[in-house]
Amino acid sequence: MRGGQGAARAPVIQFTNCRILRGGALLREDLWVRGGRILDPEKLFFEERRVADEQRDCGGCILAPGFIDVQINGGFGVDFSQASEDVGSGVALVARRILSHGVTSFCPTLVTSPLEVYHKVLPQIPVKSGGPHGAGVLGVHLEGPFISREKRGAHPEAHLRSFEADAFQDVLATYGGLDNVRIVTLAPELGHSQEVIRALTALGICVSLGHSVADLGTAEEAVQSGATFITHLFNAMLPFHHRDPGIVGLLTSDRLPAGRRIFYGMIADGIHTNPAALRIAHRAHPKGLVLVTDAVPALGLGNGRHTLGQQEVEVDGLTAYVAGCSVESALEAASLHPAQLLGLEKRKGTLDFGADADFVVLDDSLHVRATYISGELVWQVEEARP
Repeated sequence: MRGGQGAARAPVIQFTNCRILRGGALLREDLWVRGGRILDPEKLFFEERRVADEQRDCGGCILAPGFIDVQINGGFGVDFSQASEDVGSGVALVARRILSHGVTSFCPTLVTSPLEVYHKVLPQIPVKSGGPHGAGVLGVHLEGPFISREKRGAHPEAHLRSFEADAFQDVLATYGGLDNVRIVTLAPELGHSQEVIRALTALGICVSLGHSVADLGTAEEAVQSGATFITHLFNAMLPFHHRDPGIVGLLTSDRLPAGRRIFYGMIADGIHTNPAALRIAHRAHPKGLVLVTDAVPALGLGNGRHTLGQQEVEVDGLTAYVAGCSVESALEAASLHPAQLLGLEKRKGTLDFGADADFVVLDDSLHVRATYISGELVWQVEEARP
């Protein structure tokens, strides 16, 4: 039903009384959907001489592209870095539960793990389209093990690795294959990292810089080799210094390849990054901001002791903070920018005509009221009963 005559015969749904995010602005327009895609109403009217088969009143809500989370370690008790015989059921549970948060696509993320974990887990997390069963899986984000010992954060030191002489073969041996992989986070100061970056990007895999003590020159060389992302900016990297700003300096570097945009992930919880630092980054490079949750398996479970890969973590209070940017900018940072990072901006992260009809319905406080994937309602808030 996604193309050709099948799509043309599909019912047309018109979402009315709404503000839609398009072109960086909230517009008082209707959203038209058919066959799982955003429809151009002018073509419907003037070429097909048709009108909507169904109208849905959105009550003045905001319609924004579905959120895309490129760094999520698990949630609701599921740890993506824990090997089991049925990893898929855990991924499916998270995919289903994050619909209520407006997430329509995500990259399950594995932290530094033993080789046997990669070999067992990765084949069980295939790329998968979203739907009523849950958010779509865009591919796995491998955060480690090729990272800095000094900036390892919560990653277990015993399982960190550096690149061997035959670096890319070492990568393949470590992960056991890259078929389901979308993003790899590595430290660019490690020996042979530049050749690894070139090999990964040649396969269409996004390379992210993180958990690193790299100076700006090394980071710039990594971008020239193909890296396009920074994993949780400010966290697990050298602090900004006026003589050498390190990886942070990529946001305003003048040594990046022409036409290349660097993106950076940020965790807007007011804990990982002070809101003032988030505002500085956004004002320096607003088009590169990608909001991530970096959620751990404790997501949705509250305070207490939980796992994160091979480690145990203590959760004590969860808070989210607004960065101080416009609503439109914040929404694009959670949808359009991650789509652009992954080269999916023609289909995801946008409500332009022809794109996938993955979108979220939000009230004025940006609380999720409903989530749609391919034009199908997949989650809706339960209204309070009198």
